Amino acid sequence: MPDVKPKKNLGQHWLHDKKALNAVIDAAGVGAEDVILEIGPGLGTLTEILVDRAREVIAIELDESLAEKLHERVEAGNLEVIRQDILRFDLTSLPPGYKVVANIPYYLTANLLRVLAESPNAPAKVSLLVQKEVAQRVAAGPGQMSLLAVSVQLYYQPELHEVIPARLFTPPPKVDSQIISLTRRPQPLFPDMDSKLFFTIVRAGFSEKRKKLRSSLAGGLRISKPKADELLAKAGINGDLRAQELTLENWYSLQKTASAGGYPG
Repeated sequence: MPDVKPKKNLGQHWLHDKKALNAVIDAAGVGAEDVILEIGPGLGTLTEILVDRAREVIAIELDESLAEKLHERVEAGNLEVIRQDILRFDLTSLPPGYKVVANIPYYLTANLLRVLAESPNAPAKVSLLVQKEVAQRVAAGPGQMSLLAVSVQLYYQPELHEVIPARLFTPPPKVDSQIISLTRRPQPLFPDMDSKLFFTIVRAGFSEKRKKLRSSLAGGLRISKPKADELLAKAGINGDLRAQELTLENWYSLQKTASAGGYPG
């Protein structure tokens, strides 16, 4: 493997273990007809397996030196390398039904998931190798929900896969990683949802997540606690609950109730 020093500011950790690399690809169900978007291919250890299993691989790499050398490391006619920030990449340029496979820097996870989920041309399937804690947070159910979990699960069904020990990376990160796959919901979960108001309410709910909902909603929506209690009661939700205890359906019920009652304001 080429002697390339990982850049700390880009969160680069190389994974060379073939079993782990194949597990990331298997989690996406990559087949011979698939177009794959690989994010941060680095030295190409994942890329060289992907080009053998997929119809086409489009690799987006921010690091200029790595992007320039990837074609030398992985010689394949079905590989396209683009030097760009993935958060600025035009996902609508990809064919519908593409899949994402990537070992991504931890700092990128939340923003990347938001961009992928909300794109008008979102991937049909996503397989990411991320920090174990983050993977479990994305897949968490009511009781341990987070703003990130709500944002992803609204559009995708998550599934946790293998845990990849830190010792398999160069340099080893401080924590273990885990593979998480996301399958796009075939139909919108709530077809008539007002997404702007939905996320306004969700963000308000999680703005002070240690507080009870009536308090966090009152502060986040800038309404009185009695008005927050009224909103919660009409939606059939106990104001003593905390944001992490709500289901997606609960948040949708709050949004519908708020729309009908002229909230927030």
